[in-house]
Amino acid sequence: MKPYKHKAQYYETDQMGIIHHSNYIRWMESARIDAMNQMGNDYRKMEESGIVSPVLDIRCEYKSMVHFDETVAVLVQIKQYNGIKLQLSYTITDNVTGELRAQGESSHCFLNKRNRPVSLKRTCPDFHDAFEKWAEKID
Repeated sequence: MKPYKHKAQYYETDQMGIIHHSNYIRWMESARIDAMNQMGNDYRKMEESGIVSPVLDIRCEYKSMVHFDETVAVLVQIKQYNGIKLQLSYTITDNVTGELRAQGESSHCFLNKRNRPVSLKRTCPDFHDAFEKWAEKID
């Protein structure tokens, strides 16, 4: 899985001239969507099949500041997956120096159109297989 790359934009800065902390969460979401695209089962396909994956929990630990016009790489890895829940980790580094900028985690579940929990293994085996293959590459 290739890291997601993001060039920090001016509008993402705060009054101190650094990237506002809320943007790291957005970068994590963009990286998650990009990773799903890379695994061949993008989020749009999942929604079209009647499945959504809301965030249950998310956290971010800031290590060093990102400034306007710097590019970061966001590596997404599966920490845990059981077909019903998915836990991801994120490592955000400076794309040039490799310096650690932030680390985070998010937890997700899978719901049908009636907002009921579902097992991807039973309802969307293609997605389940893709998540399992992605998880195997991490081990």
